[in-house]
Amino acid sequence: MDAYEGGFARPAPVPKMVADFCQFLYRHIRERNINEVYVMYSHTFPHLSERFFKGSTWPTVDSVLPLVDGDHVFGLLYKEMYYRHLYASTKPTLEQRMDSWDNYRELFSVILNSNLNMLLPNLWLWDMVDEFVYQFQSFCQYRGKLAGKAPEEIEMLKKADGVWDPTAVVAFLNELVTRSAIREELAQPGAVDKLYQTEGYGSMSNVRRMLGYFSLVGLLRVHSILGDYTTAIKSMAPLHPFLRKSLFTTKIPMCNITLLYYTGFAYCMLQRYLDAAKCFNFILTYISKAKHQARGAVYEQILKKNEQMYALLAIVTALCPTANRLLDEAVTNTLREKYGEKVRSMQAGSSDTFEELFTYACPKFVSAAPPDFANPGANSNMEAFRVQLRAFMSVVEERKHLPALKQFLKLYSSIPTTKLASLAEMDPATLKQQLALLRQSTQVVTWTTGDPLAGTAVTAGDIEFSIEQQDGEEMVVVAEPKAKTVKGDVLVRHIARFEEIIRDLSALPQPGAQPVAAH
Repeated sequence: MDAYEGGFARPAPVPKMVADFCQFLYRHIRERNINEVYVMYSHTFPHLSERFFKGSTWPTVDSVLPLVDGDHVFGLLYKEMYYRHLYASTKPTLEQRMDSWDNYRELFSVILNSNLNMLLPNLWLWDMVDEFVYQFQSFCQYRGKLAGKAPEEIEMLKKADGVWDPTAVVAFLNELVTRSAIREELAQPGAVDKLYQTEGYGSMSNVRRMLGYFSLVGLLRVHSILGDYTTAIKSMAPLHPFLRKSLFTTKIPMCNITLLYYTGFAYCMLQRYLDAAKCFNFILTYISKAKHQARGAVYEQILKKNEQMYALLAIVTALCPTANRLLDEAVTNTLREKYGEKVRSMQAGSSDTFEELFTYACPKFVSAAPPDFANPGANSNMEAFRVQLRAFMSVVEERKHLPALKQFLKLYSSIPTTKLASLAEMDPATLKQQLALLRQSTQVVTWTTGDPLAGTAVTAGDIEFSIEQQDGEEMVVVAEPKAKTVKGDVLVRHIARFEEIIRDLSALPQPGAQPVAAH
């Protein structure tokens, strides 16, 4: 390599198409030409990656900086894309993981502490948050499996205790939310309509504002993979996953899918099965339309999440059959085709089927604590998974007698507890525990508005009973609830679907019109 100014080695030559890309992207960012930035980010960058760097990395930032006046902020943005491509196309080394962490820290610090006037496409800003959380998850998974790592690598990991630290990751996301004032903005009437209308245009920067919005989803995901579902649900407020008009996420498919997948999963783990079913029904209906517009790696991601959420929905309907009433007909039919047999197996008490579907559909859990470096054979990733599996299976085990108990109750208008205990093959004390659990499981709290951890108790069972003393004997008295008319619910659902169709049609580009490119 030749020597050049300053005595440093001259960077490797950059292919002309890549040099042109960097120079044009830099110019468009400086000129705040968000439409051109969107095209270069969402179309040109993937095209060049496929053509020139399939299985390899883009040129280093040192090679690119001389082409863009040595602009430091552009260098941070370039490295953000550089490492995202590296993670997608090669296996990052520990040094690369650490360098990417340093780049995110510096990039977010600039965004949080500078007077920005930069406009970036909302898709890029979502990808930035999504990749930040993904690389955190990836590092925890990488660190959690020490087997096969060289002693020098383990020593480096010991010293890198602050790299991708969960507390720091959460702190950055919280700071982005706080400094953007997005929660306060979303509390105002018509706030999301303003997001749709402006989408980054105008004299102000959209970067901090939209990073704050997407960080609400990022916090939901981080807390979910750490197993803290209460904080996960709380952290996404004031987003309301059941009100489509309150969500900007629908403009970006993977953001919408991430929000509803993790919300639904968290509600499932909190035993809020009706809320989980509503989440999965909404997003599975959305995916049936959105997946046809996706391409490449995003299309594969959408298909995988689609399959995982049908598996989770199968679990939800097995644990709470009343949830079936909340599903659209198309979702119900697909669920029956994909998992009809497994739902019946779970309702018959098959713990193995529950475990199989949970293992397939759950997120990749991570441990907040570093691994035990004194035990290189340990795998803390599996322990993080096993903790969540045990918590889930304890609920399944607790409820496994309920389907059979319900079937017995449906055969009688009243039955002595001693006889019911004999039929169910359990002692009277266990029977009373199961009856209490059955009553508890038929009163489910569901979110309507306000605090997402609060809600309204609704009847979610198909059988009602009471325990009474009759002629000196303890009896279970059963009353079949009257079928409720659901004409109003059906009408509301169809009106909502009709409005959604109108919005979709209105969003289609008119003949001869330029497409809106800043989403």
